[in-house]
Amino acid sequence: MAGTRQFDVTVRVGCSLGYVATGPATLCLILRPRVDRGHAVLSEALTLGDNLPSESFLDSHGNSVIRVNLHPGTHFFRHDALVAVTSRPDNYDFPGKEPPTPANLPAELLRYTLPSRYCDSDKLANFAWNKFGQCEHGWPRVQAISQWIKDNLEYRYMSGRPDLSAYDVLQRGYGVCRDFAHLAIALNRTFNLPTRYVTGHLPDIGVPDPENHMDFHAYAEVYLGGVWQTTDARFHVPRIGRITLSCGQDAVDGAFSTIYGGASLSYFQVWAYQVQR
Repeated sequence: MAGTRQFDVTVRVGCSLGYVATGPATLCLILRPRVDRGHAVLSEALTLGDNLPSESFLDSHGNSVIRVNLHPGTHFFRHDALVAVTSRPDNYDFPGKEPPTPANLPAELLRYTLPSRYCDSDKLANFAWNKFGQCEHGWPRVQAISQWIKDNLEYRYMSGRPDLSAYDVLQRGYGVCRDFAHLAIALNRTFNLPTRYVTGHLPDIGVPDPENHMDFHAYAEVYLGGVWQTTDARFHVPRIGRITLSCGQDAVDGAFSTIYGGASLSYFQVWAYQVQR
């Protein structure tokens, strides 16, 4: 039955991060899985340096944020969790309903139709309508956009830059998963389709990663049929085991860490793999 999910696969996910602070600094970390219909957290452990002062809160997008205050020195953070997911691939229970219009969209989702810092859909309107204007509105157009990005944007590991918008990425012609997501979001928003930026873990269940590295993954979700549906132009194939950490209008809202003050990332490791139940 649509909407019913059996969590029959267990995945271990987590990360280990190191920061060097040269003076007082504050980190906002998004490391814990969101409350999400696509997974269930079985257990988790979180270490925040050597008992550093911290607080947790939910931001305006519903992400679980940890704010930590640093003193000068080196600090390590670790999150480790066992999470249950379904063995079904992305969107298997897609209801296939008509896409929403701005007139009937829930008010809190209107912001996901608008241009944002990295998803500058206003600059891409002419391109989007010329390239995808003849596609059927809704899921067929979402799929066409994803396929085009997959076919025309080159994935280059470690090529990401924090100053590139979707328009910039289109001109450059290559990028990382963050760039693929920003371009897909911006193009879908030109058609008033609510689309949000998502970060999380993606184990290589059934689809080995040719680059053979572990990292946080970024992709997009579109609001169709009353629920958020996955569209991932980096791979453009249904995947198993996505575990969402954050969502927002673009990467500003989904960063695993936001640094205030004199601190820098010195160590970074991420893991996501299937384990025995």
